[in-house]
Amino acid sequence: MSAQIGTGPMMASQGVGGGGRAPGTLGEFVAVGEPGWNRAADLAGRARGRVQRLNAAEVRELGRLYRQVVADLAYARQRFASDPVTVKLESLARDVRPLVYGSVVQRDSMIRFVATGYWRRVAERPVFLVVAAVLLFAPMVGVGFWTHGSPDRAAQVAQVSELSAGVGEGGFRDPDTDKVTDTGTNAGFSASIFTNNARVALVAYAGGVTGGVVTIISLMFNGLVIGLVAGLAVSSGNGVALWRLIIPHGVLELSLIVVSGAAGLRTGWALLRPGHRSRVEALATEGRAGIEMALGSALLLVPTGLVEGFVTPRGLSLGPALAVGGGLGVLYWSLVWWRGRLGGDR
Repeated sequence: MSAQIGTGPMMASQGVGGGGRAPGTLGEFVAVGEPGWNRAADLAGRARGRVQRLNAAEVRELGRLYRQVVADLAYARQRFASDPVTVKLESLARDVRPLVYGSVVQRDSMIRFVATGYWRRVAERPVFLVVAAVLLFAPMVGVGFWTHGSPDRAAQVAQVSELSAGVGEGGFRDPDTDKVTDTGTNAGFSASIFTNNARVALVAYAGGVTGGVVTIISLMFNGLVIGLVAGLAVSSGNGVALWRLIIPHGVLELSLIVVSGAAGLRTGWALLRPGHRSRVEALATEGRAGIEMALGSALLLVPTGLVEGFVTPRGLSLGPALAVGGGLGVLYWSLVWWRGRLGGDR
């Protein structure tokens, strides 16, 4: 901001808000306050520039001058509401305020993001985690019990997805006889699993831009499919085989899908209920947090793909399968609790 208000000397003054005597006339008011206004305008212009920035003392001075400008503006609105000086003060206050109270965006390094940033994002809005978990697991449990009690009808419903259609037709992979030990085959299978899981997680997050509607549908649909598969497997006597196949990778995988869903719900809530913030401001803040949650979760899906590609095909018995899956799940949520709390203190 290069233009000055008036032609007073470049120095701070007491002004109306600085403890001085309130002037009685417009001329006295301008004479007392104008030097400070000009100084504030000068500092604001330099703060926006790239050549000569403010030092620490000038930053503090700008804050003090802003308070003076605001106090003078309040006085001007009472005494000289129709005078151009009031308009100029309003413009000055509007220009300086973001420089004084604007938030500083801290750019984290990748190491800090991995160490604390991601975990803090997951831990800081637990209500969305709970809602996402309910949306995923409630349909899963409900459909699982229904499928177990009505396997014939469930087998017909299972045709809605390629993931459940084979189970509905009686086909089920036996972890004891359908082992895969070829490294190339396992690597390709692991990559395809990771790609599919990452797609599910990112869709769950991206659905937030629809106000969370697509996120809700995605979570519930995946829960329904898993419930169908589990119910049909148990009703056909393949329950133990199913747990041996899905538990090693499934605990961490479902945890990450819940987190991605929570990211989408968080973004959708900011869109629908921005609160005291503008909708754009709310989306910028919550959207960035959601992206960090979704991308971090997508990266952490790599271990689930590796487990499903290299560990599960070896035909683990139920005990080791529970140990692998439970261990990964406990490790993940322990890091959320521990590193998330540390990140919250930044």
